[in-house]
Amino acid sequence: MTESWTALDPERRLAHALELAYRHLHRRDRTEAQLRGHLASRDVHGLVVDEAVRALVRQGYLDDARYARVFAEDRRALDGWGTERIERALLAAGIDGKLVAAAVGGRDAGGELDAAVALLRRRCREIPATDRERERALGLLVRKGYDLELAYDAVRELERAVVDQDTRQMYEDRSR
Repeated sequence: MTESWTALDPERRLAHALELAYRHLHRRDRTEAQLRGHLASRDVHGLVVDEAVRALVRQGYLDDARYARVFAEDRRALDGWGTERIERALLAAGIDGKLVAAAVGGRDAGGELDAAVALLRRRCREIPATDRERERALGLLVRKGYDLELAYDAVRELERAVVDQDTRQMYEDRSR
């Protein structure tokens, strides 16, 4: 802590901490842990950090539950992430496990499977036909945070959908 910082009265210390916090939150939403780390890196004393965090929570600027919910929605929609990867990222950001579970628990197994199949449709130029192509598709899904068993199901589902589509097309062609 610098000499000038310690010379400030407690009210000014809090005002300074809040100013730093508002600037940090202005750029994007943050977790309590991220904000605590930011203020600590700026030599803000621990008790002042606690008081600033409490004030920001009261004012609605800091909400870990909201952060987790929005993060999960964004990563699913924008990046095609699966539940496991979202959970890891939220826990690494300092979000409480109960809040993480609530944020990622909104999608059922069917929704997760549909999302994995949709990701494969977007990312794979062709339907995986060889073992190597299937392994690459599985690897993609696992890296995106999908459970291995669900990834297997997604690859099978994609192959089944293509076979069904080809079969329908064949019957339509014959009926003409």
